[in-house]
Amino acid sequence: MADDLERTELRRRTYGTGDLGTMSIFAGGFINFGYWDGIPLDGELTVEQRIASQEALYDVVLDALDIAGQRVLEVGCGQGVGARLVLRREPELLRGIDLISEQVDRARAVNRDERVEFVLGSASDIPFADDSFDRLLSVEAAQHFEDLAGFARESARVLAPGGRLAVTTFFARHDDAGPALAELIETFATGLDLAHPIGRFTDDLRVAGFEDVRADSIGAHVWAGLDRWIAFGEFRDRWDRNWIPATERGLADYYLVTARQPAGSKA
Repeated sequence: MADDLERTELRRRTYGTGDLGTMSIFAGGFINFGYWDGIPLDGELTVEQRIASQEALYDVVLDALDIAGQRVLEVGCGQGVGARLVLRREPELLRGIDLISEQVDRARAVNRDERVEFVLGSASDIPFADDSFDRLLSVEAAQHFEDLAGFARESARVLAPGGRLAVTTFFARHDDAGPALAELIETFATGLDLAHPIGRFTDDLRVAGFEDVRADSIGAHVWAGLDRWIAFGEFRDRWDRNWIPATERGLADYYLVTARQPAGSKA
């Protein structure tokens, strides 16, 4: 696997100059695998259904947070398409950070709401003051974070007492799954995605001071729809269909991770 600098450059090419969001596999520009519950999979899928699946993944995260009237941070905001869904739930304010400058520029271009701002920033070095937010979300971005323990610490720092976190993406199911995942799935082999073990991330959150840490599998509503969308799209010969074999072998799954900062003043 490439080193961290090479991986960072690969992500810049993929999401920056390459603009992965323009690919039809990610129709609508959300760049997530989607949450397909309630979408019929026994016929030909439409672009509208693909977009609906990606919106639904955001809804799963937002339903876990109750963001109305809250100060909200999205880490790994991409090109800001998901921010529109966040704003529909009437937060007090929304801030988004992303490590790719082109993505930040795109997010600014499509969001004119006075409640929202986008800035360049790293998940392990969040450019906001302590206790700046009440809610923090990250949708299918943490597989790119080089330092999940740093992300956990920074999330705890910028969340006010009682603040809540929700993260969703794919994780390795155990510590030694990485090599096998790299054999099956190209994005792990190249280092674009990192095989972060789910147990290590939940441990990182607890060490950072979070309480009520949970990791719930939602893969049953992700993998089948994604695989069918890939199978019948024009990208079927260019996109990896090995996610279902990886899950069947117990190597990876898709999770919703939630946690809460303790109430009361921080130590």
